[in-house]
Amino acid sequence: MAGLRDGQGRRDPAPQRSWLRPPTGWRIRYVWGVIDPSGPLPKYLQLRSVLLDLIEQDRLPVDAAVPSERELCRTYGVSRMTVRQAVDQLVAEDRLRRIPGKGTFVARPKVQMPKELVSFTEDMRARGMRPGSVDLASRTVEADPRLARLLDAEPGVAVHVLERLRLADGEPLAVERSHLLASATPGLFDRRPPDTSLFEALERAYGIVMDAGEQTIEAGPADVGDARLLEVPSGATVFLLQQRTFSRGLCVEVALATYRADRYSIHLGLDAPLRPTPPTPHLPSRVRAWET
Repeated sequence: MAGLRDGQGRRDPAPQRSWLRPPTGWRIRYVWGVIDPSGPLPKYLQLRSVLLDLIEQDRLPVDAAVPSERELCRTYGVSRMTVRQAVDQLVAEDRLRRIPGKGTFVARPKVQMPKELVSFTEDMRARGMRPGSVDLASRTVEADPRLARLLDAEPGVAVHVLERLRLADGEPLAVERSHLLASATPGLFDRRPPDTSLFEALERAYGIVMDAGEQTIEAGPADVGDARLLEVPSGATVFLLQQRTFSRGLCVEVALATYRADRYSIHLGLDAPLRPTPPTPHLPSRVRAWET
């Protein structure tokens, strides 16, 4: 881009475009001129938007180092305080992560909660991730009144409880506690191979195919045990999920799970409510005649 001539015919220097090289060797190009000092948004929010766009367009890939404050200041013509505010905002949103002594890097994108009834294993495979599971505990208990109500069963009915840590590419994402009617899944712990999809095991061993479900998702603090398993601070915000899963109208499983909120997001499609068709407006006879 050529510079502009001033009133004396001299050419102002053209804005420089900067090529930045993170330690990994990628070359990432930053476009000049996207920060508008007179715009309605604060400059740090404009810079946040620029960096976020680079991340979402994969021009700053996962694990890429974010350029230094000095480089960002020079490239976008902003102060260090503006850069720090923009980066702090993206760190708070879990789009960037800081590693003490190394720098700031692009965080892995969050996993969206599935909107279809699929197992965790199937969902991770569909995303191109390597699913994993660690069995934490298994036992058979008598259902208390609340659990019995969720299972549409009588209090005291035998229930198998299976606790698992769910992984994706080796990273812990969720702690799941599945409660299954023992009458529908006799000998479950002996007939289910360890570290396998529960849905697959139920179909192979019992012919149970899950065909419907319902979920309730709330935000809450992680307790000490789940926080340790998920490698997050105790009390960190997590998603608390309750899921009832059905097969041919029978509630077979009630799952209570804790999902990392820094690695999961919830995306919902919204439809407008159906409205009655408005009546056809009355048209004068001469207009209708003209249209015919």
